[in-house]
Amino acid sequence: MTFIGPDGAPRCDWAGGAPGFVEYHDTEWGFPVSDDVRLFEKFCLEGFQSGLSWRTILDKRENFRAAFAEFDLETVAGYDESDVASLLQDAGIVRHRGKIEATINNAARALELIETEGSLAAYVWRHEPDPAEVPVPQSLTTSPTATAMSKDLKKRGWKFVGPTTVFSFMEAMGLINDHTHDCVVRAQVDTARAAFVRPS
Repeated sequence: MTFIGPDGAPRCDWAGGAPGFVEYHDTEWGFPVSDDVRLFEKFCLEGFQSGLSWRTILDKRENFRAAFAEFDLETVAGYDESDVASLLQDAGIVRHRGKIEATINNAARALELIETEGSLAAYVWRHEPDPAEVPVPQSLTTSPTATAMSKDLKKRGWKFVGPTTVFSFMEAMGLINDHTHDCVVRAQVDTARAAFVRPS
């Protein structure tokens, strides 16, 4: 199934699910990302989405950015219990203690990973799956590579990074092109991925 956008072109069906989805679908979802801050932000937001809808998270994304210092790793890693208490009173975000504490923890773990791996981007893109691992777009909710990354991140002390969360992260950050074959954006993502210089 497809969603016909305001320009008359077909898109992934989910793009018609809520206001703001078309722009996110057309300009962000699936395009490759190498910026550590954006990658960390996405890990965090995917964690917050667990058990909720992406619409909830997308609607609150600017609030999350304000609450977590634009996802600056060193700043967030330095948050303490008083910051957690303040965030639990912030109606602009998802007020879930476990997810808030996981974000703070993961910032510290990301800094450790950057120290050992060079960058978060270099680590993430070393887990780029073979396209054959996802034979039919949007047919899977996890994959062997997502499971492997999830296990490795958990060994490194990360939280709220289960296989489904990691797979969703991979879809969004361009490690796979999961746009449907008849989606107008799929070719654009293929072009972007072909031109993308994988960090090392």
